[in-house]
Amino acid sequence: MRLPVPTVNGASVRVPLEPVRAELVERPGRRGAGIGRTRYGPAGALVSVYRPALGVADGRADPNCHPSERNHLRSQGVDRVTPPCRREPTGRASPPVPAPVPRTVGSPCTAQGPGRAGGGYRGHIGRESGMTQAVVGELGERVPGRWWTVRLDAVGRGSTAVRVTCSRPACAEQRLPSTAAGRAAAVDHLKAHLRAVPAPRAEAYCACRAESCRAHLPDTAGRPARTEPWRCGGPVVIAVLADREGRWWQAMECCSRCAAATPGAKTVATSRTPAPRTTERPAPATAGVGAPQFSDHQPSAATGVGAPQFSDHQPPAGTAAPTPRSVPARRRPRQGRIAQRIVPHDLRPDVLRDELIELGDLFRAYQRREQPDLAVLADLQERKARAFTTWAGVTGDDDLREEARRAEQAAATIRRQHQQRTGGVMDGDGPAVTRLLTAPTQWENARSVLAHVAGHAPLPGPEARLLTLMLTLRTAHAGTGNLVGQDLNALNLTDPRDLVEQLTGCGWLSLPGTVDDLLASRPENPTPITVPSLVPPEDGTGPFAFGRKMRPKLSGWAQRVVTDKKLRKTKAPAVLRLLALTLATQADASGRLGPGGEGIALDTLITRVPVDPDELRHLIDRLTAADWLTDPTLTDTHLTGRLTERVLPLTCPLL
Repeated sequence: MRLPVPTVNGASVRVPLEPVRAELVERPGRRGAGIGRTRYGPAGALVSVYRPALGVADGRADPNCHPSERNHLRSQGVDRVTPPCRREPTGRASPPVPAPVPRTVGSPCTAQGPGRAGGGYRGHIGRESGMTQAVVGELGERVPGRWWTVRLDAVGRGSTAVRVTCSRPACAEQRLPSTAAGRAAAVDHLKAHLRAVPAPRAEAYCACRAESCRAHLPDTAGRPARTEPWRCGGPVVIAVLADREGRWWQAMECCSRCAAATPGAKTVATSRTPAPRTTERPAPATAGVGAPQFSDHQPSAATGVGAPQFSDHQPPAGTAAPTPRSVPARRRPRQGRIAQRIVPHDLRPDVLRDELIELGDLFRAYQRREQPDLAVLADLQERKARAFTTWAGVTGDDDLREEARRAEQAAATIRRQHQQRTGGVMDGDGPAVTRLLTAPTQWENARSVLAHVAGHAPLPGPEARLLTLMLTLRTAHAGTGNLVGQDLNALNLTDPRDLVEQLTGCGWLSLPGTVDDLLASRPENPTPITVPSLVPPEDGTGPFAFGRKMRPKLSGWAQRVVTDKKLRKTKAPAVLRLLALTLATQADASGRLGPGGEGIALDTLITRVPVDPDELRHLIDRLTAADWLTDPTLTDTHLTGRLTERVLPLTCPLL
């Protein structure tokens, strides 16, 4: 195959192949020996300057001299070079530039001459050299901050398994069967790292700077320009942040200002504050007459320790040197924060300032709790209300007084929520009472059922009233329910068969079979019953506002009251059980009868329990004997007294 012949301006040129081949063979060797770009041009200038500076080669480095000129002059025995005159564009020669001062390895940078201010790559070399020294000095004084990242990723498609990985090379990958288990393992893994590491180091610089966080990024065209450059500040902390979707968790060592500027970051540890410095006051020392001393000379044993002396201040002979005293630096009182307000360091009295600072710390500690405690939070709000009221009185600030009022309202609301969640209402100075019905809504629903039965009872008499009440609670939601013979026998009715027949005869109750079948039914085979008046109409509105889940709670509560242990032992009649059930819904949180403990109106009580006053007095005595009532008083208008502590869990307190 013939190769094309190269031509220049239309004429063929013969190319010597042997010299070209020899040049190509020798070129890799010369590049390996450093002949080429690393010896000439800007790159060569940088390398020639950094080699002595980094201790790779001995000698002096002159960044203003071209490497080729410097190597040639050194081969001729010349260490300094004076650049030739530069030619200005106008044709006039500029004055000669002063020769640069050669710099030995380890010596500080010297100032450039005025004529070399813009000397192309040579001036750039000088600036780069100074900047390199500054960066090396900064990194030598501080250490990089630590950074941990724990990730949660899916193992693969079609599987619920996940894997937990950590940015630390020594941590092995974990595989778990579910996302919930993976998140728990990831959080535990990060907590283990935080427990294993010491406190944040005060000499560390922000780890987020190496990760190009928003605060350290330079302003670009796509971001609004800052009015001033970002400056890190504050003590070094360990901040923790997590992804909203729960896919990664990070912990970083940074300054407190960067932690505050990072969205979602939470500080978990802070570097220790260095001990306060002490200032030593120099004391005059004993010195011989005519023996002046200076601070750069070591004093003798007779002159005292650390006492610089000057010739124009001669102490008299024989004067004893006083002992140096250590004076602690003055420290301002600690400045606290509470409710996004700064507590002034000069606030008086000191007791108020200390209380506000302590409250701020307690509120922040409460926010870090894993589980809420409403009782503790209510106490904190009450203390805050008292402290802010005092603070408003000292300063005359109406905003503080308004904040105190809001804290009082918050304390009352939180305490009420705590009572509703736990079912406990404080009984004076005693312990909290745990009730069978825990929420005020349940108490009001129980009273609504009793009021409905009192106004819609199909038959007269207390026994029919009690049976109607229990059947209403069984069928309150949909008008239908289940009943067994044991439920009727537990009420201690005089003739349960006759009462059931009367209710079915008047149409209030409907049974699929006979009354005997109902009395003989067992829990494993209950009898379905229907109360037509309680069946919701087509629009779905019934006589009661509670739902399907509320009905069994109310029915179970009523069954517990009428089958109380002491009522069963004394074989209390149905009318006594109806009275006990009524009194359980007409007492306050401490057990006192009536709203505010003022007693129950006699007319209201007789409406709920249809008996005459004489029989009512007899029933009250029997309830007192059964340990239900204490200190009862029956007048012509009211019944006062108090339910015993034994039956408080069965009550529905009045609000």
